[in-house]
Amino acid sequence: MNVNQFVKQHREEWRQLEEIISSLQRKKNKFSGKDIHQFQRIYQKVTQHLSYSQTYFSNEDVTAYLNGLVAKSHNLLYKDQTSSMKQIRYFFSTKFIGLLGEQWKFVIAAMILFTLGGVGSFLSVMVDPLHLYSILPAQMAQGVDPTNLGASDGMVDASLMSASIMTNNIQVAFLAFAGGITFGILTLYILVYNGVIVGALAALFWHYGMTYEFWAYIVPHGMIELTAIFIAGGAGLLMGYKLFVPGNYSRLYQLKEQAKRSVLLLLGTMPLFIIAGLVEGFITPAALSLEAKYFVAFLTVVGLILYGTIGYYLLKKREGTLE
Repeated sequence: MNVNQFVKQHREEWRQLEEIISSLQRKKNKFSGKDIHQFQRIYQKVTQHLSYSQTYFSNEDVTAYLNGLVAKSHNLLYKDQTSSMKQIRYFFSTKFIGLLGEQWKFVIAAMILFTLGGVGSFLSVMVDPLHLYSILPAQMAQGVDPTNLGASDGMVDASLMSASIMTNNIQVAFLAFAGGITFGILTLYILVYNGVIVGALAALFWHYGMTYEFWAYIVPHGMIELTAIFIAGGAGLLMGYKLFVPGNYSRLYQLKEQAKRSVLLLLGTMPLFIIAGLVEGFITPAALSLEAKYFVAFLTVVGLILYGTIGYYLLKKREGTLE
């Protein structure tokens, strides 16, 4: 694409952004949700155009023009944002849900990869328990004793455990999303391998007739934790896919754009990991009945559904498409 084709293809969107800026400046602070959404949608497109123009037409007048247009838009977007809490509330109530809506297929793909790893290792250990030692790291395999499950309930340092668990889970999520830079290969490995671990352990407890007990210690924190890992993994898979199939843009351009999206998605999962860590540190090892642990898992699922439903409602309301 030469510069003339580039201008011809996108100049209508640039004109739209100029008109929106003029309209919002006249309205001052009387912005509706529809106004903001329309402005943000066009603004994001034009910033992508600027990035592309800087890469391929750095010495052309169109780059200077787009740079000025984006700067004007940026000033209008942020000059009245005096409350960081409003920005945080908007991100978690609307922006994050919108990003998930755009890449839900990759989140499902991440879940399927995890499940395939889990089912495969479960069947392997179910056939022969000794396979556990070839599947899991030696230290983990030797340290698992189903007969001691729950023996230390109420006796652990919950705060230390919670902090350690949160750190580990966030590291896994970071690797899952950052693995996209390897064309998604590292992300795929992390998702499958974590599924393998869970499946192998589930099969071992199955041999001991302790499946009910095992899942009672997994699902209270696992529902939230796995949701966050699938989101981070989905971001990594999307980045890897865009690097494999960059479309009309360069792989470098796709890397920049998808990295921005992935970072936002990773930030959106941080509260989920914090909640999962708190549950795993304070609820899972607590001296509670197995039924109580399952009830906590049920509450986490309800919470996730409510969050998604309310977020979707707010997103559609801002877009002005809610009937």
